[in-house]
Amino acid sequence: MPLSLDSTVDLPGGVAMPLFGLGVWKCVEGEASQAVTAALAAGYRHIDTAYVYDNEADVGRALAAATGPRPFVTTKLWTTDHGAAKAPKALDESLANLGLATVDLYLSHFPVSGKRVDTWKTLLALKKAGKARAVGVSNYTVRHLQEIMDATGEAPAVNQVELHPYLTQPELAAFCARAGIQLVAYSPLTHGLKLKDPKLLAVAARYPGRSAAQILIRWSLQKGYGVIPKSSDPARIAANAQVFDFALSAADVAALDAFNEDLRTCWDPSEVP
Repeated sequence: MPLSLDSTVDLPGGVAMPLFGLGVWKCVEGEASQAVTAALAAGYRHIDTAYVYDNEADVGRALAAATGPRPFVTTKLWTTDHGAAKAPKALDESLANLGLATVDLYLSHFPVSGKRVDTWKTLLALKKAGKARAVGVSNYTVRHLQEIMDATGEAPAVNQVELHPYLTQPELAAFCARAGIQLVAYSPLTHGLKLKDPKLLAVAARYPGRSAAQILIRWSLQKGYGVIPKSSDPARIAANAQVFDFALSAADVAALDAFNEDLRTCWDPSEVP
């Protein structure tokens, strides 16, 4: 089936997660609600935030004011609230901020040493209690994933990590594919660092009217990843969504794969013991 704004992937429990969405990292008060409003107007069906972004309430105001079906909402548990003693209260606070009774996807934002298993067990319990429809992790390496899976026998529904043609993470991608863990790409546009790379521009030139950013987003989608480009500019939000009326050739997907240089524009989770 051709990819579209409505394309979803089935997470455990029959939860349908839209593959394409809006990230709101670094969106300040007022900016996040405007970005969400613009995204919903452009057809987005997935909004990704986090407690540490300090904009859940702003996102919630945009959700409350929106008409039409509520989008899929992801938020995340920050490092200071890991473990059974704090995580349930943290999720309640996030739900209150968002104005929701349950969140569609709740992620452990960071693989905190010594607390990963306790936190994962707690997230599974929160899902069972109906506070989250699906649960997963973010920034987990193969080693971190294996630890929590060995301890519980349950894999996360999602692992949200930095992914783009300059950071393809083949070992992690292969592990997640085998384990049935859906990868979601954050920072898919390399924070703009590679948007003028001649190699990337040469690929874009083969698709008239397409930008380098659109090529990067389309690559993630054709790899089967979820993708949540961040923008607060309505024009860019709309442009980022205009990636469903063309397809990269298999040769160009392979060419983009070969761009890999292990470039991390955020941080390296493998440094977490």
